[in-house]
Amino acid sequence: MTKLAGASTPSFSVDGKTAIITGAGSGINLAFASLLLSRNCNVVIADLTLRPEAEQLIAKHESIETSPRVVFVRTDVTSWEDLNRMFDQTLSLFGEFHILCPGAGVYEPPWSNFWHPPGSQASKDEADRDRYALLDINITHPIRATQLALSHWLHPTEPNTIPVTPDNPRRVIHISSVAGQMPNIVCPMYGASKFAITGFVRCLGPLEEAIGVRVNAVAPGLILTPLWTDNPEKLMLVDQDKDGWATPEEVALAMFRCLEEPDLQGGTVLEVVRNSTRKVETLNDPGPDHALGDGSLASKNDKGVEQILKSLQQKETWGP
Repeated sequence: MTKLAGASTPSFSVDGKTAIITGAGSGINLAFASLLLSRNCNVVIADLTLRPEAEQLIAKHESIETSPRVVFVRTDVTSWEDLNRMFDQTLSLFGEFHILCPGAGVYEPPWSNFWHPPGSQASKDEADRDRYALLDINITHPIRATQLALSHWLHPTEPNTIPVTPDNPRRVIHISSVAGQMPNIVCPMYGASKFAITGFVRCLGPLEEAIGVRVNAVAPGLILTPLWTDNPEKLMLVDQDKDGWATPEEVALAMFRCLEEPDLQGGTVLEVVRNSTRKVETLNDPGPDHALGDGSLASKNDKGVEQILKSLQQKETWGP
């Protein structure tokens, strides 16, 4: 299964392909879905709910006569049964898929948050359930979805489907974060999940040369999405005049580049902050420079730190 040394990397175009995107009911993943559709790529949107803008996009492209076409498959990414059904429905509708983006994620919500331990009032993580919802969404789901995609691509069950090879390539694009490059006490579980995604992608980098599956990631900074704007407790950490937002469309373009550009080989992580997209080095990377106001860290982050330190003294949260 090893590709010959010195062999060229086949080109990859999204034109005429089919992509599965989890979490595409809003935000970055919705922008990515829209970009792929504009490049003649079918899209399966897998999410629990759709924002109005996602419903509008689907309405434009959902007809069976439309090309490219978009389909919504309601999916709870924490359910492995739902993930299997997501792939099964995609294969039933399109016969094949070529791109996977397991992009659904959450940013340290009160209901699954290190600073709201299981059993505390704000947390929906039950003290006796042996798991954190945030980690199920941010780590377990992208790992399991990648496994399922590889299983199909290597050993397809649909008739006349050619297995993946370096000459018949496929793509996986993950969403990490600048929080996976620099520590932040405000969001330790989110940070851990994004460090994990970056490490996971790095580990799977050799798959492109070996079997033709490129696994890459983007690492956004502050992005103007509902993940921030719909959460006042997070938005208060941002100085709207000082901090620099990047847009979901900028991140989507970086994701698209990871699919098509030949020099962004497997294991690549592209950081996306205000007015800048750069390749993150595996070793000795200088990291994002939030001192320049590039949107890699909210400028009022210290307020979040103060709140956390006060909450540690609250017995109803941290007591026995």
